[in-house]
Amino acid sequence: MVTHTSVMSSLRICTLLMLALQGAAAQNSSMKRSVFGRTPDGTSIYLYTLKNSSGMEAQITNYGGIIVRLLVPDRSGRIDDVVLGYDSLADYIKDNPYFGCIAGRYANRIAAGKFSLNGKEYTLARNNGPNHLHGGNKGFDKMVWEPAEDKEKNGQSLTLSYLSKDGEEGYPGNLSVKVKYTVTDQNELKIQYSATTDSPTVVNLTQHSYFNLAGAGKGDILSEELMINADRFTPVDSTLIPTGELREVRGTPMDFTRPTAIGARIDSNDEQLHFGRGYDHNFVLRREGRGLVLAARVYDPGTGRLMEVSTTEPGVQFYSGNFLDGHNIGKGGRSYKHRYGFCLETQHFPDSPNHPSFPSVMLKPGEVHTSTTVYKFSVR
Repeated sequence: MVTHTSVMSSLRICTLLMLALQGAAAQNSSMKRSVFGRTPDGTSIYLYTLKNSSGMEAQITNYGGIIVRLLVPDRSGRIDDVVLGYDSLADYIKDNPYFGCIAGRYANRIAAGKFSLNGKEYTLARNNGPNHLHGGNKGFDKMVWEPAEDKEKNGQSLTLSYLSKDGEEGYPGNLSVKVKYTVTDQNELKIQYSATTDSPTVVNLTQHSYFNLAGAGKGDILSEELMINADRFTPVDSTLIPTGELREVRGTPMDFTRPTAIGARIDSNDEQLHFGRGYDHNFVLRREGRGLVLAARVYDPGTGRLMEVSTTEPGVQFYSGNFLDGHNIGKGGRSYKHRYGFCLETQHFPDSPNHPSFPSVMLKPGEVHTSTTVYKFSVR
């Protein structure tokens, strides 16, 4: 005979079990945070782990917004890290060729470190030969960002915020920046940028991860097959500054309109490849409207990993790791040698402040700069 007391007891047990399961689920869905190290001035830096239900995982630090690890499966289900980087914060601080970072206030190059805005000339650091690169001597890649966990229905998110003060690295205006990273259940790493200013300025933000779809440190990327959704590129001079021309890729080693091994033409006798010591060029994406458009697709035949890059930006800089030379000892003690990684940096064009014909990079008070890029992973 079932009594009222036994029924109530059973209900209490069921309720407690449900609460326990909900608590465990909430705990499992919460973002993991661990100490990654300290800056020379003693500031604690953290590593945040974002996961999804199918094994994809991103580890991101609030120093430079760096993607330290990006774990994705291959065709046999093996999980591997596909971005170059270091095991320790100290290594990133000591010697980082922009591995995995947020690049800004202006990503890519500005000729002679100068530009004019509303009739006033601004002078920036020349930290790349005669030119300015990736925000200067202390760009966004070296800043400590303010982290905040966001709740998402479709994945885990981390928002990083930073206030770049007026005059920082020579740029005008107080620029308030937010970068939101999300790992979705569709095996996507989604990056959303926003920025506002209190005075006219220029802004160009990108993510500077070096990818190797075979696994970080596991050889060069020359056999990986690349497609770039672009009919034109911006040719450069010997210092890698755009000439202003938008040149057809057809008939040149820059033609990636069909999937082509990165190494197939990289050593061709071509002036543009000589200037960049390989590929280090901005491609003008085919697009209609301002929404997400496919920018590039990369396939690794050995592992079956496929990465698709979509963006709202007008261009993508393809860099083939030409300046890696083996001196960077990365994760697991692996040496990153010549062309062991590639970058696909979604962006506005290099040196746009000095080329009125290029898409504008000016941001005015009352406006909001927004941009989205998605790296989607699958296998075949």
